[in-house]
Amino acid sequence: MTYGTALFLIAVGAILRFAVTADAKGFDINAAGTILMVVGVVGLVLSLLWSALYARRRREVLVEEPVVRESRRVRR
Repeated sequence: MTYGTALFLIAVGAILRFAVTADAKGFDINAAGTILMVVGVVGLVLSLLWSALYARRRREVLVEEPVVRESRRVRR
């Protein structure tokens, strides 16, 4: 799940939870909004953790010590 998807789920969930006042028979719109917000927050946290771990791995791979070889010619 990407940042955009997580933020979208949070936004839709907040709209369903706080802005919609309609009642549906057999379906609780407020509960669905709460569930979407929770799933969005969990997805956002997982995306942030995944990005942090990936960035650390990438930084460790990209920052390698260069191999320096000296070649000296001896004059006789």
